[in-house]
Amino acid sequence: MRRNGIGIRTAQAMSERIVGQIHVYDGSSKGKSQAALGVVLRSIGLGIHSDSLTRVLLLRFLKGPDRSYDEDAAIEALQKGFPHLIDQVRTGRSEYFGHDEIITFDRQEAQRGWDVAKGAIASDLYSVVVLDELNPVLDLGLLPVDEVIHTIKDKPEQLEIIATGRAAPQALLDIADLHSEMKPHQHPTAQAHNITGIEIYTGAGKGKSTSALGKALQAIGRGISQDQSHRVLIIQWLKGGIGYTEDAAIAALRQSYPNLVDHQRCGGDAIVWRGQQKEIDFVEAERGWEIARAAIASGLYKTIILDELNPTVDLELLEVEPIVEALLRKPKDTEVIITGRCLNPPAYFDLASVHSEVFCHKHYANHGVELKRGVDF
Repeated sequence: MRRNGIGIRTAQAMSERIVGQIHVYDGSSKGKSQAALGVVLRSIGLGIHSDSLTRVLLLRFLKGPDRSYDEDAAIEALQKGFPHLIDQVRTGRSEYFGHDEIITFDRQEAQRGWDVAKGAIASDLYSVVVLDELNPVLDLGLLPVDEVIHTIKDKPEQLEIIATGRAAPQALLDIADLHSEMKPHQHPTAQAHNITGIEIYTGAGKGKSTSALGKALQAIGRGISQDQSHRVLIIQWLKGGIGYTEDAAIAALRQSYPNLVDHQRCGGDAIVWRGQQKEIDFVEAERGWEIARAAIASGLYKTIILDELNPTVDLELLEVEPIVEALLRKPKDTEVIITGRCLNPPAYFDLASVHSEVFCHKHYANHGVELKRGVDF
C-alpha cells in the first residue's frame, strides 16, 4: 500500500551490486563537487574495513593551481587522512573564460587532463575516478565529446566514474546511470539581513547528505591549513539503526580526525510515516534537537550538519519556531548544513544563504540496479 509522507529507507535490507555506475552531478547551484567528495569519503570508509582498499583519482579540469576553490580544503583533509589512497591532478588556467575566450593553452590543458583520465580508467588501479568540471569542458568544446563518451561507456565493470559541473552535454546524460541536477533557490530575507552560513540541501535527487559530508571535509581541511581546530558535529535524525548511506564516510572521518568529529544519531530503525508517528519518534527527534541547539549556541563547532532535519520537521516531530530562533542566534563563523526532503518548506528555509534543490533526473536504483556498498550505502 502506498503511503503519504517522507521516510528514510534503511540500507540493511538492500542488495549489494558490484557493477560500477556513471554519476553525473550538474546544475547551477552549489553541491556538485561536494557530493562527489562525499561519495569518495564513503567509498574510502568502506575500504578501510574490507580486504580491498579503495583508491581514488580526483581529476580537476579548469582548476589551475594558481587559484583557490571551495573544495581545496576538503581535498587537503582527504589527502592528509588517507595519503596513500588519494591522487589529485589539476589542469587548466586560473581564471574563468567563455567560448569566445578560449586559447590554445586551454585545449592543451584539457587534453592533458583527459590523457590522465584515459590512463586511469584503463589501468584498473582505481575504484573511483572523479572527473571534476568535465561537463563544462565538454560544453566549451575543449575535448571531443564522442571520444569521451566512448571511453567512459567502455570503462571497467567495477569502476565508478563521477562527472561534475554545469551544462552536461546530452550525450553524457544519455549514458549516465545517475543524474542529479542542483537547482538554486534564492531567499531575499537572508540577503536583506545579511544572514550567512546556513546551507540547505533538499529535493529527491542523490547528493544531499554527500554534499554535507563534503562540507565537513572542507571545514576540517580549512582548519588544517590555518593550523586551527575546526570541529565538526554531525547529527542524524530518523537514522537510529545501522546500515545507512553515510556510515562508512563518518567512520572514516572519525578514524582520521577523532578529536575533530563528533557524531550523534537519533530515531528508530524504521521508516516514519505521516499519521503513524509513535511517541518514541517525538522523543528521539527532540533529543537530537536539544543536542543541536546547544551545539549551535556554544560556538564550539565550525560546521554543524543537521542531516534529515527537513523530513523530521515535515513529519511534525519538531516545531519550526525554536529552529528559526537558534539559527538566527548562531555565531557568525559557525556553518549549519541542513539536509533532507520535505513536502512543505519550513520557515527556516528563508534564512538560507545557499539552498540547493537536488533534482533527480535519473537514478539506477529506479531501474532495478542493485546498490553498491560504500557508494550508495
